[in-house]
Amino acid sequence: MSFQSIVSSSQLLANLQQMQWTKPTEIQRKAIPKIQQGNDLVARAQTGSGKTGAFLLPLIERLMTLPLQSNRTHAVVIVPTRELAQQISDVAQQLMAATPCVLVTAYGGVKINPQMMALRQGAHLVVATPGRLIDLIEKNALNLSALKCCVLDEADKLLDLGFQPELQQLLTYLPTKRQTLLFSATFPEALQQWIKLVSANPQQIVVGVAERSVKTVQHWLHPVDKKEKLAALTALLEQHQFSQVLVFVKTKKSANQVSQHLTELGYLSDSVHGDKSQAQRQASLDRFKMGECQVLVATDVAARGIDISQLPAVINMDLPKVAHDYIHRIGRTGRAGEKGVAISLVCADEIELLRAIETALQRLVERRWLDGFVPNHNLPESAVRPAKKKKPHKKKLARAQQAANSNAKRAQTPEGEPAQKRPPLRRKPPIG
Repeated sequence: MSFQSIVSSSQLLANLQQMQWTKPTEIQRKAIPKIQQGNDLVARAQTGSGKTGAFLLPLIERLMTLPLQSNRTHAVVIVPTRELAQQISDVAQQLMAATPCVLVTAYGGVKINPQMMALRQGAHLVVATPGRLIDLIEKNALNLSALKCCVLDEADKLLDLGFQPELQQLLTYLPTKRQTLLFSATFPEALQQWIKLVSANPQQIVVGVAERSVKTVQHWLHPVDKKEKLAALTALLEQHQFSQVLVFVKTKKSANQVSQHLTELGYLSDSVHGDKSQAQRQASLDRFKMGECQVLVATDVAARGIDISQLPAVINMDLPKVAHDYIHRIGRTGRAGEKGVAISLVCADEIELLRAIETALQRLVERRWLDGFVPNHNLPESAVRPAKKKKPHKKKLARAQQAANSNAKRAQTPEGEPAQKRPPLRRKPPIG
């Protein structure tokens, strides 16, 4: 199948050629026709499989025919991190080249006024993080009454990062008559319950095995003592001579310390974490993408916001607290069909984190000894445990059923129905 068979716009096809997108990926082949038919969609696919193009292409082709409306948008893409918002916006800008479509990107960590000003003329598409999207709505800079489509990208991460209250609040602003697209690389139980709240009888697509690691990535671990991790990291860099490597650590302090240590050893190193401003984080990511930085040390804030097609390696200096984040970390390498390597340095204290990761993968991670770093504290043996199926709480089931009943009425709701409004807050009268 070619893009010509699923995309009719000549300008969009020309932009695809300019971007060197030669043929659609599997998720694009399966998702785009369903989105074009107006169906709600739940799509699960591996990191790096082309999910962004799967929802942007049909969206942009539809948006090209719609007029701008002041302080309104026809489509919104909700994402968990600033980095992912910028990554999606970069792709959208290329796809929108020479079309009448207007894009606004909105996230926290930067001043809100320029985003409010950009929305005055209206936007065909808004890519935003949940908190900043709510801020814009509550400041009357954005009205969602004209919304045609809502996309939740990296939906599992939205829940992992605790955005459920913000998402529930955003639901009150969305028009009842809308198309909802939900894309995710993993599919935990909490997400399956959430789907009932946001979509109505969605079509479902599964491409590959999303809970398992990417097939193009070879990954293993080295058992090491905790105090030897920095020296072990240095040894790995010297041994493998990676042209570039993304190193994941647990804390912001560690990111700074490791980056500084590597800089002192002569490596071109930088760090990315939540204490840096958005401008600083973006500058670091840009230097890394352009090859001006050899080693980027990051906390999980960067796990889903870096898209480099030929990144050769990822090193987990610390294991993630959430097992599925391991999949997203190592998914930064081995993208676009390229081969990648992911190495983890694991100490005895991290055995439970390792067991959780191996349960998510449903297989053991290969263990290899690193020369000169045989640990004094042995890493205990682990075994793959069967995944547990949690029974949802009765109250959650009741809320989900109520939402499902409400969503089922969408087809009977007239086009363009205004967004629901929250009831006014009741304030206690002042004392005295």
